[in-house]
Amino acid sequence: MADASYPDDLKYHAEHDWARIDGDSAVLGITWYAQDQLGEVVYFDPPDVGSTISKDQPYAEVESVKAVSDVVAPLSGEVTEVNEALSDDPDKVNDDPYGEGWLVKIKLSDPSEVDDLLDAAAYESSLS
Repeated sequence: MADASYPDDLKYHAEHDWARIDGDSAVLGITWYAQDQLGEVVYFDPPDVGSTISKDQPYAEVESVKAVSDVVAPLSGEVTEVNEALSDDPDKVNDDPYGEGWLVKIKLSDPSEVDDLLDAAAYESSLS
């Protein structure tokens, strides 16, 4: 399992999701805190490529040995890619939540939503 970390180059949502912004696209995943609370991830139920996700709304499910949890979208957009590797190896979410454990890539429908997200320091302070 990865060590606790909240990279400075990411933006964070209060529901324990992160976004790596690249122009009008973003890679989304769950934070170290989220995977730590879930425990060992055993299944990821992704949205379909081409589907639309909406900020603050559930878009996928992550199942762990403890529970099934909704994954909440930090931003709105169209799903352009799903991390297919997680179907065979869902524990990548635990081992590398900001790298190989990413969940989906989206094309942003409203890039201004990024301004509502937290930086690493604000997210980390929200956990205490």
